[in-house]
Amino acid sequence: MHIAVNTKLLIKDRLEGIGWFEYETLSRITRAHPEHKFYFIFDRKWDESFVFSDNVYPIRTFLPSRHPVLWYLRFHHILPRLVRKYGIDLYFSPDGYNLPPPTRSVVALHDLNYVHFPENMPALTRWYYRKYFPVYARNAERLVTVSEYSKQDIVRSYNIDPGRIDVVYNGASSVFRPLSEEEKHSVREQHASGKPYFIFVGALNPRKNLGRLLKAFEGLCSSGETDMHLLIAGAPMFRNSFFRTGDVSPACRERIRFLGRLSREELARVVGGARALVLPSTFEGFGIPIIEAMHCDVPVITSNTTSMPEIAGDAALLADPYSVDSIGNALSRIAMEPELRGELIARGRKQRERFSWDKTASLLWESLEKALLT
Repeated sequence: MHIAVNTKLLIKDRLEGIGWFEYETLSRITRAHPEHKFYFIFDRKWDESFVFSDNVYPIRTFLPSRHPVLWYLRFHHILPRLVRKYGIDLYFSPDGYNLPPPTRSVVALHDLNYVHFPENMPALTRWYYRKYFPVYARNAERLVTVSEYSKQDIVRSYNIDPGRIDVVYNGASSVFRPLSEEEKHSVREQHASGKPYFIFVGALNPRKNLGRLLKAFEGLCSSGETDMHLLIAGAPMFRNSFFRTGDVSPACRERIRFLGRLSREELARVVGGARALVLPSTFEGFGIPIIEAMHCDVPVITSNTTSMPEIAGDAALLADPYSVDSIGNALSRIAMEPELRGELIARGRKQRERFSWDKTASLLWESLEKALLT
C-alpha cells in the first residue's frame, strides 16, 4: 500500500504536542511495516532525522502552509494532485486536515478547543477551522482522537457516528524519568535559585489558564508558607501576551521564571526536578505533561474538567480551573504535605502504565488498517 502522511508539523527542534504524536507514532509504524510505502508530505525542507526508515519517501510542496489561505491551497489543490501522482491508497493527517473526496483518509482530531474557545485564536484561523474541520471529519473513513472525552465531544459537536472514532491515548518519552537527589539539586540551582519549585509545561495561550495560576501562586507567596518558585516552560501561541506578570507583586514576581521552549531532554530535567507539575487548563484533549510528570515520579495538580480527570485518574490533585482559591489550595497542599506527595507519586506509577507510545502506535495502525480494508 502507498500511504501519504501530512507531516507539516515535523519541524526540527520545534515539536510540541501534535508534533510529538506524529514523531512517536510514525517512527514506530514505518519501521514496523516495511511492506508499505509512506510518503511524508512536508511544506518546508525536511530534516533527515524524520526519514525514519527506507520505506519513507519525503516530498516537499512548493508552498509553505502557515496561513489559512495557504492551508486551503495545500489541502484542496496541491495535495490532491500529489495523491493522484503517486497512486496513494490512504491519506493520514495527524492534525485534522483532510483532502476532498474521493481520497480515502484517516484524520486525527486531538480536541475541539477551537469550537469551545474560538476567541483564543486569530479571526481567519477561527473561521477556517469552524468552516472546514467539520467537513474534514465527516469525509474521513475513520477519525482518531486521544481521549474518551474528546471522542464524545466530536460526536456531540459534529454529529459523527461514534463507531467511526478510535480512541488512541498519547504516551510519554523514555527521556522522562525520575532524577537522583543530586540531579534535582543541580536543576534547582540552575533555574530556581536553589529553591523547590512548581513547573508548568505547555504552549502559552489563554486556555492554559496561566493568569489564574499566577494569582494562585501570588497568594501562596503572600501566605509565607513556603519559599517555592514557579517555572513556566513553553512558547507563546498566536502572539498572546496574557501571561505577562505585571499584575503580580514584585516579591512574587522574583520567584517566577519563564523558560521558553526547551529541548525535550532539558524539559525532562526541569520536570524531573520539580516538587509538582501544575496544569490548570480550562480545556485539554489529553494533557501529555500529566503523563510525563508521572514518569518522573513528580506529583500532578491539574483541572477537574474535560479530559484531565480521565488521564490523571486518582493520581493527581484536581482543582477547579476557574477558581483561584481552588488552584491555590492545591499548591499549598503540595507544598506543605509530604505524605500527600508520596501518595500521589505511588498512584502515578500505576496510572502511567496505561499510556505508552508503543500502545499509541499500535492502536493508530489498527485504525489505519480499518480504513485500508473499508
